[in-house]
Amino acid sequence: MEMLLNLDQAQSNHFPKQDTAWGSLFARLDELALAVGAQLTERAARGQFFTPIETARFMAGFFSQRPETLRILDAGAGLGALSAALVEAACHWQKLPNEIHVTAFENDTLLCGHLEQTLRETARLARYKHITLSYRIFQEDFIQTATEALRGQILFAPQMGSFNAAILNPPYRKIANGSRIATALYRAQIETTNLYAAFVWLAARLLHSQGELVAITPRSFCNGSYFRAFRHFLTENLSIQRLHLFDSRQQVFRRAQVLQENIILHALKRSQDATVMVSTSGGEGDDFITERELDATQIVHPNDAEAFIHIVSDELKQELSSPLATLTTTVQDLGIQVSTGRVVDFRVAEFLAAEPGDGRIPLIYPYNLRDGLVRWGNGNSRKPKVILETAATHSLLLPRGAYVLVKRFTAKEEKRRIVAAFLNPQSFDATRYAFENHLNFFHDHEMGLEPAFAKGLTIYLNSTFVDEFFRQFSGHTQVNATDLRSLRYPSYHDLVAIGTLVADAFPSQDEIDNLIGGILNMANKLPLKAKKKLDQARAILKALGVPAEQQNQRAALTLLGLANLGPAAAWQDATAPLVGIHELLIFFSKQYGIVYAENTRETVRRFTMHQFMQLGLVSKNPDNPTRAVNSPETRYQIEPTFLKLVRSFDSADWDKNLSYYLRSTKRLARLRARERAMELMPVQLPDGTLTTLARGGQNPLLKQIVEQFCPRFTPNGKILYLGDAGKKFRYLDEVELAAQGVALDKHGKLPDVIVHHKEKQWLVLIEAVTSHGPINLKRHNELQELFNGSKLPLVYVTAFPSRRQMVKYLAELAWETEVWLADTPDHLIHFNGEKFLGPYV
Repeated sequence: MEMLLNLDQAQSNHFPKQDTAWGSLFARLDELALAVGAQLTERAARGQFFTPIETARFMAGFFSQRPETLRILDAGAGLGALSAALVEAACHWQKLPNEIHVTAFENDTLLCGHLEQTLRETARLARYKHITLSYRIFQEDFIQTATEALRGQILFAPQMGSFNAAILNPPYRKIANGSRIATALYRAQIETTNLYAAFVWLAARLLHSQGELVAITPRSFCNGSYFRAFRHFLTENLSIQRLHLFDSRQQVFRRAQVLQENIILHALKRSQDATVMVSTSGGEGDDFITERELDATQIVHPNDAEAFIHIVSDELKQELSSPLATLTTTVQDLGIQVSTGRVVDFRVAEFLAAEPGDGRIPLIYPYNLRDGLVRWGNGNSRKPKVILETAATHSLLLPRGAYVLVKRFTAKEEKRRIVAAFLNPQSFDATRYAFENHLNFFHDHEMGLEPAFAKGLTIYLNSTFVDEFFRQFSGHTQVNATDLRSLRYPSYHDLVAIGTLVADAFPSQDEIDNLIGGILNMANKLPLKAKKKLDQARAILKALGVPAEQQNQRAALTLLGLANLGPAAAWQDATAPLVGIHELLIFFSKQYGIVYAENTRETVRRFTMHQFMQLGLVSKNPDNPTRAVNSPETRYQIEPTFLKLVRSFDSADWDKNLSYYLRSTKRLARLRARERAMELMPVQLPDGTLTTLARGGQNPLLKQIVEQFCPRFTPNGKILYLGDAGKKFRYLDEVELAAQGVALDKHGKLPDVIVHHKEKQWLVLIEAVTSHGPINLKRHNELQELFNGSKLPLVYVTAFPSRRQMVKYLAELAWETEVWLADTPDHLIHFNGEKFLGPYV
């Protein structure tokens, strides 16, 4: 199916304010994704998930080229959110494109109708910016069509080199051997095992020189043998511009409950530039973004045959992992090998048994790896403990000896991605061992290792240094034998030396890191201390039972900043300085090497500090409770009772103090609520109802509007909405507003006061201005659009504290509006003298 719309032949249409129209389109897409997603149960099975609107718009902002004609490829377009987001972004470019052409592939019949509607609306909005937009929708398999186009077997678009922009959220699914898709890719000389890599590979090939690609995919392509060919294609044909990570695996596609760790790849079709931007954020809608510009050689190491892609998001991780970059010893140099466990239990089920006995060999599972050692015979009683030694199982067994075992899959709650354990042949009596398939094992030509060496190797693999280095290129919880072969190791002599220092009990994490730090000649111990301090801060928040979103790195840094604790400081040295968000961002950077963009400070306030205040951990403006709610001088301070608890962390009193603090939390919360109530300002509404407003900011002026303006100019009127700088919806009568035809968008920018003037049957919209925001022409149009369903005529009023305040904004005030001055409450100033306090219709 092909649909084509060319707006050169379309009729002229009237558009509302553009930003509002785009917002309506994206709101519709968001609702549609929920409704349609429930019907598409097979879509998740195909590995396809709708792109969240915030993520789509974020991705669209990555595009840096400004062509006169923008030719977009959207493969696996779904509802069209990505194309719409990119067109919206182009409509805000300083240099607008003259034309936009969208080619969208979507083979789901149900979605194509919605996709066509999205692109039709997108075209209308683009025309509002005098941009001609045409589109084609192909209800076809993208891989089949693209591979045929590249091989010159079809004559219609898309032709190779016809696109200068590709934006993708490809499906995530393995490609079955011998399938039609696998055959098509083979014929196009594309070697990959997953649909998402095939989509990106084909899209990149269809771009012309200097074309731009932005795709959100799993991070799994950064390492592993399955994606080796794909990585070589990327690094040899594209210039990676930016790699963006999400701190949480659950946030990006949380509606679909996808736990995949995702990445946004931004690249240009040209040779690699000198630098690459690496950024991170929490997930959809989180604008708290870290940014680092790195040499391209730090991303893909020169002469790396695997072309692993290393992503280091902050200076702390760089400091922790950089010592490994100086190592050169490979597993081959050590004279050892890495293999995957040979026993796939369901395939040899008839040879497995629950209890030891003659002719029965210990079978080691991942659950047997605990605290750095292999502990056979303990733990999961549902798993078989032994395998029978027979001619059929002989090839699955290994001789007695010392081995190093590594879990192939780690649970998300485990602190390290690489979990290794030492199999001590003295720990249980057996002539042979069997290793289950979910384990990797180090060996010497299928024989055991020298015990001291094996112990030293286990300690090295369990170090924080290896963990941080591994996380640079591995975005999932799987550890492949190829990954372990790609690592670099200390010398054989050093590993033996480490092993001989360790007794039977396995060392703690601190002891491990000190041992390995000594081998790596880490003179600067601060990175290790910083990592430990962040982990401890998270442990405190977890012990308090705070929500998971307040146990992330941002929250840990905020706690440390509030306590003024650098990496080397002891918890008992915590203090309680008054700090603002700006000072906290500086603290994060200077003390922990984690740099956030200055314009992301609002996220700390909204997603961390606000919750800390609700939990009673932090006070706001204790030095001046009357400070304006939105004041740039706002300061925060850790609560005294919480400070006392924090100071006891990592001491003998911690458990006792934590228990007491948790018991007293409810009582303290009630006390804090009473104290906050004393900071509120009483306001009497015209009908006699009493409410409150936070002190400070523009709220004193709001109080004057309610108690002085309304009795004078809207007698017997009813307040339907009263805002508050501290609480947006202080008073809201949704029922009455709906009766008057007004359905408020709670995410829109509402006026400060809405009054129903019952005698005149007017709806009076009042803006209170103390520092910014009069009803100018732009705001007048916004309010007109926001209240376009009102059955009542609208009256627009700007309120100022005084004439002096008004003079600052005199040139901005819109005609056909009124002005009220609180210091002369009996008078109104009206612009355009045709009416006095009346609607213009």
